[in-house]
Amino acid sequence: MAKYIGPKSKIARKFGEPIFGTDKVLEKKNYPPGQHGLNRKRKKVSEYGMQLTEKQKAKSTYGLLEKQFHKTFVAAAKMSGITGENLLKLLECRLDNVVYRLGIAPTRAAARQLVSHRHITVNGNVVNIPSYSLKAGDVVGVREKSKSLEVITESLAGRRNAYSWLEWDGACMCGKFVQQPEREDIPESIKEQLIVELYSK
Repeated sequence: MAKYIGPKSKIARKFGEPIFGTDKVLEKKNYPPGQHGLNRKRKKVSEYGMQLTEKQKAKSTYGLLEKQFHKTFVAAAKMSGITGENLLKLLECRLDNVVYRLGIAPTRAAARQLVSHRHITVNGNVVNIPSYSLKAGDVVGVREKSKSLEVITESLAGRRNAYSWLEWDGACMCGKFVQQPEREDIPESIKEQLIVELYSK
């Protein structure tokens, strides 16, 4: 299973946003990476450059490589409605993303690992495919023997965010995927229309 394993703070600095969560490096160095840092002259970014940057930001945020991201875009284009919004909705429906949104894991990368290592269940059955697409009514939970894992207990202890399309039951350490989120409910600052324009060329 392909995934990005390079330095994440450098990617966050490139976009100027904490796309992987709280980042102390980004707080200290809130400027693009590179040998000359703040002194490097910035050229005017072309339209194509802005579109490409937005796509790279979305890929990095959700932890996808190009092939999988493009496959998701093709599926979004076939759906009725606005393609850009459909793309974000499909990304939000991924099992690894929902595990992260529920607070079971502190980051999407950690959520992906928990799913891959068979610590997560969907409707009572173990699912180890991070890209598994959830449907309305699906219940995502922690496998019984995995409920005492430190990474899970610590993440849940600091759980803060609540999303309207998810319901959490702390007693059974499980959450219900109520429905696909609307665009206004997705907090990611991604300009999805630029991604659509890029793929439409």
